[in-house]
Amino acid sequence: MNLRNVAIIAHVDHGKTTLVDALLAQSGVFRANEATTERAMDSNDQERERGITILAKCTSILWNGKAGETRINIIDTPGHADFGGEVERILGMVDGCVLLVDAEEGVMPQTKFVLTKALKMGLRPILCINKVDRAHADPDRVLNETFDLFAALGATDEQLDFPVIYASGRSGWASLDLNTPKDNLHDLYDLIVDHVPAPAAQERVNEPFQILNVLIESDPFLGRILTGRIHSGKAVPGMAIKALSRDGKTIEQGRITKVLAFRGLKRQPVDDAEAGDIVAIAGMSKATVADTLCALEVTDALPSLPIDPPTISMTVGVNDSPLAGREGDKVQSRVIRDRLLKEAEANVAIRITETPGADAYEVAGRGELQLGVLIENMRREGFELSISRPRVVYQKDENGQVLEPIEDVMIDVDEEYSGIVIEKLSARKAEMTDMGPSGAGKTRIQLKCPSRALIGYQGEFLTDTRGSGVLNRVFSHYEPHKGSIEGRLKGVLVSNSDGETASYALWNLEERGVMFVGAGEKTYQGMIIGENSRWDDLDVNPIKGKQLTNVRASGKDEAVRLTPPRKMSLEQAIAYIEEDELVEVTPKNIRLRKEILNPSFRKKRQKPE
Repeated sequence: MNLRNVAIIAHVDHGKTTLVDALLAQSGVFRANEATTERAMDSNDQERERGITILAKCTSILWNGKAGETRINIIDTPGHADFGGEVERILGMVDGCVLLVDAEEGVMPQTKFVLTKALKMGLRPILCINKVDRAHADPDRVLNETFDLFAALGATDEQLDFPVIYASGRSGWASLDLNTPKDNLHDLYDLIVDHVPAPAAQERVNEPFQILNVLIESDPFLGRILTGRIHSGKAVPGMAIKALSRDGKTIEQGRITKVLAFRGLKRQPVDDAEAGDIVAIAGMSKATVADTLCALEVTDALPSLPIDPPTISMTVGVNDSPLAGREGDKVQSRVIRDRLLKEAEANVAIRITETPGADAYEVAGRGELQLGVLIENMRREGFELSISRPRVVYQKDENGQVLEPIEDVMIDVDEEYSGIVIEKLSARKAEMTDMGPSGAGKTRIQLKCPSRALIGYQGEFLTDTRGSGVLNRVFSHYEPHKGSIEGRLKGVLVSNSDGETASYALWNLEERGVMFVGAGEKTYQGMIIGENSRWDDLDVNPIKGKQLTNVRASGKDEAVRLTPPRKMSLEQAIAYIEEDELVEVTPKNIRLRKEILNPSFRKKRQKPE
């Protein structure tokens, strides 16, 4: 059978998963009476809640077009820069890619990132300009921007000669001619079959079996499941195989218990699979990502791509607060360590190291969102953790000079707010590279900014732009350290007592700042209950009730009306804290606290200049 392997790559929220929905629906994968869900590929709970793709997933459709019946393996990839490690590995499994660009937003930082990886691997992308039916769409501008990007990234003449197709994923149509929109995606199916080459591996079907593991997951019935594209030979259930590490050392020997092929949204057992096909294999217990599964006579491992290094790290440790162990059932450092190592095994973009201090581990990743997703998953599984403020991962050059990660930042903001955004980011050592109108009354600002300057800036940015600004960022390169950057300007209100918060006490404290807790919540000495309106930290008593006497007439006092507290999400809390503070994460609560609970041993905040 004709076979095509293609990845859909794009910036976050440019419509990849919605387009895959339409491709699946029009290919006859679903029965007429079968219930389907929106964004069917986003099967993870957090993906549905956040509206983004976190894990790369494979699906498969049959298309009976001009070239006859063809099986198209489609891989939906994450669009957010923090999950770029998934994209890098996935591109090694495919022979072509569809680059999706929003017809209104145009080229964004992650578009540049994924296109760089695709061009480096020699893929010839198909450009799909999506959402052309939006009110402010400008497909011609976007096409010119994308061509300039191809040229700037050093694309070959063959890669520059990319086909263009216009689409509306939500409406389910694609057309090679913008002036003649259609009511189906047939043009896109045919373009994929015509432009993407058949896997070269199909010529190696008679050679010994080899497959490079790209994705890993665990199944309660089948055990470890490893996904990749068969490089040569055939995979047959019951076949004896071995696993080789990157340097060619044998990790284990075993047998294939199941060969699972992708058919629509399901994985189905098959009797055999040939070179070129993307399959999942069960039966091994130690092999992991970047290892080679192969026949026993093979001695050399398949080359695997190096993954970009992590840029952000945080310390994850046991929850040692006075309220520890009351809400979660996984609180021991041994259990936390095992869970973190399991995550690092499946996700090669995350790196775990043990710290000299007891019961704490250094977790390094691509960004705050990636680490936040990991912590949220652990929280839902019943873990209790304490999390430090994120720190950037520095490097040193051959002269011993300290280098820090720099990010490409692209901001779309209403014109009246552009001044405050530039002012704030300039104070954080950012350098503006371009600025101009982006349509619909918005200004697009492009900057080079140190990664550490963006930690904790997202909330401030949304406040400054009244929630209308959009900030996109992606790692660019390392540069010499740019000096100190001012952190949070305001101090915090710290509880000096253990107990439950009282309405009367919080009511009196409201003039001191913004509260993070409401009435009747458990608190302890050292817990942060609010933000001070001044620069310094202030110890307060949030549990002090009103003294009752017999000299007041009933009804004389005003009813206590509290302002609703500011409740932070996990990412907001992690970005808010300073170096001497921690986030306490439990299945039911997210609390902020001082690292040292006793006020007499705590270091004093310095007044900002």
